[in-house]
Amino acid sequence: MDSLSFVGFFFAFFFSFICLSQGYTFYAGGKEGWVLNPSESYDHWARRNRFQVNDTIVFKYKKGYDSVYMVHDNDDYLKCNKTSPIHHLKDGHSKVRFTRNGPFYFIGGKDDNCEKGQKLLVVVMSPNHRKSSSPASSPVTIPTPPPESVSPSPAPAASAAIAVDVSSSSVLFGVFISLIAAAVFL
Repeated sequence: MDSLSFVGFFFAFFFSFICLSQGYTFYAGGKEGWVLNPSESYDHWARRNRFQVNDTIVFKYKKGYDSVYMVHDNDDYLKCNKTSPIHHLKDGHSKVRFTRNGPFYFIGGKDDNCEKGQKLLVVVMSPNHRKSSSPASSPVTIPTPPPESVSPSPAPAASAAIAVDVSSSSVLFGVFISLIAAAVFL
């Protein structure tokens, strides 16, 4: 019976770990998507949300008519430099998963949309900020911008229903499954 208890504990622990590693999914700019003149500026939208490692940001735009460049640093971001991006996203439903903390810089890819304000700076909080609330496919080394541009933003408003919280439902589901597994194996 000891081996069954161990198996139950291991299953519960493993499943809980998987559920806790889930992140939120944010849609860049909210329900309007990645557009030239959103009703809420990208800067304001990014500051009212909290981004964590394992969160995902989705850029929705018309395929073939727009794109997104993920650029290296604040200088490329400010100058709308598209010459050597980290990624050029162009499928109309582009996803980026944040695999580390720090700043991520995105600029509009169509014509001079970036110069007209279609750009987004996302600051992913460090793991020790996890209690505060809330892709690069591979880690990218980006210099940290000056402190004034990395100041913590307020927690998302209750009306920010665009950010889909998959982790809290996953955690509850994981706890439920863990309790059932413990009852069965113990």
